[in-house]
Amino acid sequence: MSGHSKWSTIKHKKAINDAKKGKVFSKLSQLITHAARQGGGDINMNPSLRLLVAQAKEEGFPTDNIQKAIDKGAGSSDGVQLTEASYEGFGPGGIAIIVDVLTDNTNRVVSELRNMFEDFGGNLGEAGSVSWNFDTKGYINVKPGKMVKSEKFGEPDYFVEENIEEVMMLFMDVEGIEDIDISEDRTLDIYCEFKNLAKVRDAILKMGYVVLKAQLVKVPKMTKKIGEAELEKLNGAIETLEDYDDVQEIWTDLDQE
Repeated sequence: MSGHSKWSTIKHKKAINDAKKGKVFSKLSQLITHAARQGGGDINMNPSLRLLVAQAKEEGFPTDNIQKAIDKGAGSSDGVQLTEASYEGFGPGGIAIIVDVLTDNTNRVVSELRNMFEDFGGNLGEAGSVSWNFDTKGYINVKPGKMVKSEKFGEPDYFVEENIEEVMMLFMDVEGIEDIDISEDRTLDIYCEFKNLAKVRDAILKMGYVVLKAQLVKVPKMTKKIGEAELEKLNGAIETLEDYDDVQEIWTDLDQE
């Protein structure tokens, strides 16, 4: 019986992981289609698309599906127009929440987000009710090393790691970078003014370093602490929002320390 129970647990966990991966793939597909529609389907001419494709491959998104998402955006064959929008409100413990979406129907999203906020004890607010406490910054996550072409024909390129402190010092000379941190996974978190994101990203790519992510982030000016009970409710609320297909990013003013 215990073996059967264990197998059932494994199957249940696999189903949960598969469902989460499916959500990630769905959101990446939307972003790739949107990027291709905005800047064209050639990854060599569209840095935003190139980074999304690299991220999709890291997540194990099938190559054929990546190409379909690119073709969908570049060809605009389905006539569906995706819109970027942000909605803001308050969650458990009075924590401020900003939800960034990419959708083909903003009216539907507003209605469904309002219901979700009410279900977890929060409320969707008016524009500006929360965003006043957030600064929009450019964020770039970089591996401290470069991809090197193999000398042997047919072998894939390989990654060569460099001393992270030396790379950090090197990046301090890049125009536009405001702050650099070493993350727990030994990559570099780089911040800049939002208007300089593309310029800083392109400068780092030109230097040959591996950019894992480049995006706009919303950083709270002031943060809040809440108790364990409220934190548990907040985590449940965020998980609910993350499961919604049109949601791309969620930002809060929760004190993470």
